[in-house]
Formats: sequence, structure tokens, C-alpha cells
Amino acid sequence: MSFRKRNIGLSTGGDRTGSVNASAGLQQATSAAAAAAPETTPGVRPSPDDGRPTTSTGTPSLDNILAGHGGLPIGKTLLVEENGTTDFAGALLRYYAAEGVVQDHRVHVVGMPEQWGRSLPGLIGPADAVDDKQDKRKGERMKIAWRYERLGEFGAGIAGSRATSGDQSQPTADGSPDKRPAFCHAFDLTKRLTHPSITNLNYIPLTPSNEPLFTTIHKRLDAAIASSPPNTVHRIVIPSLLNPTIYPPESSQPDSVLPFLHSLRALLNTPGVRATAMITIPLSLFPRATGLVRWMELISDGVIELCPFPHSADALATSGAATSHEEPPQGMLKTHRLPVLHERGGGSDQNVGQDWAFTLSRRRFEIKPFSLPPAEGDKEGQDGAVSGNMPKKADLEF
Repeated sequence: MSFRKRNIGLSTGGDRTGSVNASAGLQQATSAAAAAAPETTPGVRPSPDDGRPTTSTGTPSLDNILAGHGGLPIGKTLLVEENGTTDFAGALLRYYAAEGVVQDHRVHVVGMPEQWGRSLPGLIGPADAVDDKQDKRKGERMKIAWRYERLGEFGAGIAGSRATSGDQSQPTADGSPDKRPAFCHAFDLTKRLTHPSITNLNYIPLTPSNEPLFTTIHKRLDAAIASSPPNTVHRIVIPSLLNPTIYPPESSQPDSVLPFLHSLRALLNTPGVRATAMITIPLSLFPRATGLVRWMELISDGVIELCPFPHSADALATSGAATSHEEPPQGMLKTHRLPVLHERGGGSDQNVGQDWAFTLSRRRFEIKPFSLPPAEGDKEGQDGAVSGNMPKKADLEF
């Protein structure tokens, strides 16, 4: 039997209301601080998947397939492999470096002279504004004859082609212009980038020294990042890794390059460091069947492979289903690995193994799903292609 009086508390400690109010106030202050401190660094925004800081690769279609992050997350590396003797991977690197220059990021170029930085593509404007303008132009195409589609608009001659648009502000919900900087920009490969930050490119030459080559590269990268102001976003560009015309023969040994990639990944994940890296490697010299390349893929966070089509008009015409308003694809893009963050969640690998085709034009590097055109005797498939803006054969004859 209990002799305790009812309706009397067991302890006579301090007032619980004050502690509850204090904890509630702490939670409100924490949430308010999180809401009042959004990402304000140019060229960096939260990932739509898990909210981690993400930067653009300079190619909108490539950003869209990187595990749902809408870009390359901070602290991650992307390995671009290419077959053959083409240089589509070099175009991706130039877009990546040019985007960093426009966003005032610190760009580090390994193994290339200053002439490489002078060949960065010229700025056109925000990628969203350029895409909207092209979509509007497609909707206003002339319907008189299909031969006049490529003649352009009336009055848009040399002056119109040379005009460049700056950072156009999009209206917000209340009608006021949005002054936020663009996340990704569009570039023109036929022009050269002129920007004040282009002189801040950090070139790391492959000079011989008493220590191993990759050890010297890592020390210079570490020193350059440590000497930069806090919250600086860094982009590390490594074109044609292990290319024998650039690197010495001993650099292709596994005990030389693999520790460098490990140290590079550790550098990118150092607390306080905000950096990403993009690396290209020629598969014609180092096939994927070799153990060295497979280990490099395992160390990298994202791996894509570019497989250009043969340089033949017949092969290009039958390699993809391009409509009358689209250019035929120039190759296949394979996604072997995406920056899926298994240890902390976030990201999706649903694009791994999908069939993608890429097209490199004067103004963009575009990645689209790959599909074959309908067969010659497939009338149903040809009618379906016609409904998808595919011109009929009878409409092309006069």
C-alpha cells in the first residue's frame, strides 16, 4: 500500500516550464538560423535531392544525369573516359573551367600551358535564358517550306549573331526581378572567353624534381587551396591523365597514380575545403579492361564514357533518331558510376546503364536519350515519328 498523497509531484525541482520554453526557443533559433543562412556563394546551390552544396559542370544536360543532384556535389570527382582520337572530353573540361571562371571560382589546371586557358569558350549568357530563347524560336519557325528553317530570322544578321546577353534576371512570384546569379551559363566554342578572373587560373606544370611527379602536384594543389580565402570554391582540371605525350612513362604505374587519386579525394573531403575535380583519360591508350583503369574508376565518384560514332555520313544518319529540328548525335555516352553518397544517403543511380547520346554543337554539349529511328517498312512507327515533329517524305518533295 502506498502512503503517498495523490496529486502531488514526486520532486520539487525547478520550474519545468522554463526549461521547455528554453528548449523550444533553442529549436526555433536553430531553424531560423538555418533558414536565414542560405547558400550565397555564386555558382553553388543546394542539391534538390539532399540539400548538400552542388556546383555546375558548365553543361546543363550533364548536370541533369549526375544522380539527381542537378550538378556535381562539392567534394566529388568526375572521371571522363573517351574512345578514339576525338576531343569531346576536352570540350567538357573547357565548359567546366569556363563556368568556374565566370562564377569567380579558383580554377587549377594540371599539366597544361597558359594557352589552354586562352582557348576557353566565350560567354553567351545564362543557360536558362538561352534555352528559353531557343524554345521560343523553335515555336515560331516558318511553316512555308522546310528549306528556309536554317536561314534565321529577318533582321538577325551579323549584328544579331554577335550580340551576347548578360545575366538576365527572371521575375519572381511577386513580379520583382530576381537578382540571384545564374547557376549555369551557356558558352560559344567559336569565341574566346574574356573575363577578369581568367588571369587567376592556377597552372601546375609537370616539371621534374627530386620527388615523384604526383607528389609535387598534390603539394602544389594543397598549398594553393590552403592559401586561398575561406569559403573559396575550387575546381581542379586534369586533362588527358597519363597521356604519354604529357606525362613521363613512370607515371602510368599503379603505385604512382593510384596514391595520387587517393590523396586527391582526401583533399577534396578535407573539412573547410570546397572543391570539385574533373579528370579525362584516353581509353585508346588505357582500355577499361586493364586493372589500372578499373581501380581509377573505383576511386572516382562519377565515371562517364564517351564513345564517338565513326566519321561517316551514313553512320551518323542511321545512328540516332534526329528530327528535322535536331542535329544527329555524334556518339554514345555511357554512365558507369554516379556520385551516389551511400555512406550519408542522397543521390540515385537510376541513370547508370541507360542509353544516352551526345551532340557537340557550336553553343552546347547536349546529352539526350538514345533511340533508333523506325524501320523502313514500319508504317506505324513512321507515323508515330511524324507526330513527334518528324517530317513526312511527301512534305519534303516539291
